[in-house]
Amino acid sequence: MEPLVEIAGLEFAYGQQSVLHGINLSIAPGTTLGVIGPNGGGKTTLLRILLGLVRPTRGTVRIAGLPPRQAVRRGDLVGYLPQNPRVTSEFPINVRQVVRLGLAGKTGVLRAYHPDDLKFADSLLDRVGIGDLAAKPIGALSGGQLQRALIARALAPRPRLLLLDEPTTGVDRGGQQQFIESIQELKRDLGLTVVFVSHDLRAVSAISDRIACLNTTLHYHDVPDHLPADLVYRMFACDLEAMGIRGGHLCTHGVDVDATAE
Repeated sequence: MEPLVEIAGLEFAYGQQSVLHGINLSIAPGTTLGVIGPNGGGKTTLLRILLGLVRPTRGTVRIAGLPPRQAVRRGDLVGYLPQNPRVTSEFPINVRQVVRLGLAGKTGVLRAYHPDDLKFADSLLDRVGIGDLAAKPIGALSGGQLQRALIARALAPRPRLLLLDEPTTGVDRGGQQQFIESIQELKRDLGLTVVFVSHDLRAVSAISDRIACLNTTLHYHDVPDHLPADLVYRMFACDLEAMGIRGGHLCTHGVDVDATAE
């Protein structure tokens, strides 16, 4: 099966500062790739490249065979949930209207939406659990409700690839579990391929088929159960508490491993 995302020899630098170096990565259709790494390790830059917001210094990136900018312009290939979205309470638009805005990239600005697309977009409100909030002003939603509305907006054009940027930041453990279950259900029902970028190893390991451990270079790319504990310790030594490590032990998939082992 051809990869949906293919990254080869990727390099990116700000001036003389190397941010990404020698990245080779492929993502198969219908899978979830978790991307973890310390702050400043290049996770956000990789997302920006996939979104076509910046160009690689060297190497190639293809999404369904297209360069990222072309893939995003297609409108129905790439969906994106940004980190910590903010909406002011005065924003004069309701939840249904926000979700339907996700169709703009597919149909074009100022063009009428196709009735089938509108029907699908509206159905997403119930799928993500906010059908009863459709007429509510977007600025009146709680953080969790807003996140669900923006997921629905990202999925409205029926993309093949969904990019999630730190989606569980600031969400309690119960909310994280609910979010993960919702994404897994949407992935299955809609045939999505998901890239889940986060510093939260517990959340990433719970949802991902494979994990990419990124700190300028790609240190690891395999299934979560095989992630070496010593690599976790070396890369995240200052973030152990945030990742659920207590006393040098990391719990992954219900199994404790020694995070200080060599």
